[in-house]
Amino acid sequence: MTVFVDSSALYALIDADDVNNRRAARSFTSLARNAVLVTHSYVCLETTALLQRRIGLRAVRALVDDVLPAIKVEWVDEELHGAATSACLAAGRREISLVDWTSFELMRRRAIATALAYDDDFVSQGFALAP
Repeated sequence: MTVFVDSSALYALIDADDVNNRRAARSFTSLARNAVLVTHSYVCLETTALLQRRIGLRAVRALVDDVLPAIKVEWVDEELHGAATSACLAAGRREISLVDWTSFELMRRRAIATALAYDDDFVSQGFALAP
């Protein structure tokens, strides 16, 4: 089984004060043992920026050194970026970011049905959320 990892879960995993921190830690630990974890470079960028601004570089180091080695990071290429941008513009929804549209496109292309995320937009796009 392959599970996509969203920035909402990565952030929750690192920020001890996040409402989903314990849940993220349990889910991540279980999934890292039993599934292939995948994300993309835009999620890494988004999570790094949030952690650096809100918590500091120690949190970024924890992400880079302790969490990302357990995840296969797919680099967003020109084709995926173009498809995600087109989907974002066609949807005309301000509340769903280009990072999320990139996630949806990657998941569809890789036939990934489940996301470790605390973002209901994945459900609205037809994906399941990991427990």
